[in-house]
Amino acid sequence: MTAHVSELDQFLSSLLPTPQASQDTELLQQIGFIPGLRETLMVRQVHALEHATVWILSGLPDRRIAPPDWTDNSGLGGLSTEEGFYLYGQADTVEVKRSVNQALERITHGEWNLAVHPRCGTNLSVGMLLTASIALGIHLLLPRNPIEQLLGLGVAATTASQIAPELGRFVQQYVTTAIPFNLRVREVSVVQDGWGRPAHFVRTEWID
Repeated sequence: MTAHVSELDQFLSSLLPTPQASQDTELLQQIGFIPGLRETLMVRQVHALEHATVWILSGLPDRRIAPPDWTDNSGLGGLSTEEGFYLYGQADTVEVKRSVNQALERITHGEWNLAVHPRCGTNLSVGMLLTASIALGIHLLLPRNPIEQLLGLGVAATTASQIAPELGRFVQQYVTTAIPFNLRVREVSVVQDGWGRPAHFVRTEWID
């Protein structure tokens, strides 16, 4: 199943254009009159930079694909906004500044895989939606017998768990993130978020 999903992902990826530095600038020039468009584009780019920073802070080597035995630091997390992103977890401020600048440099110079992270909430959302959709389809197709319905639910959960990681990665790459070609890092500060939790806030600004 995973092999087939990977092949599908590669096929879909081949149909989509390679990221270009001017793509969001041109989009704004063409349809910038749409309310909220700039903010949406900003959040997508910030989201990618957030992921890239977490990767760098976790020690990802300077290569396009992590080694097979490499794992990320699950103690780090983030939350993106149109003004920048919050970074949660134990991290030195100097190291955060170094990592976010390195992340911006690497992701905009070809390491586009840094925009996608396996612990992103997008994956969870995709998995839940996929499970619900498959379960509903099976519920409508199978007889209303409780045993068959339970078996169908198990099939739905198993199928979704196989497909969701690759599909979530695809949705991250092409929907919820974008290469931050238009971002500049303004400052990194120690703050409390809206819920009073301690965090670093990486403030960014849009450049054309």
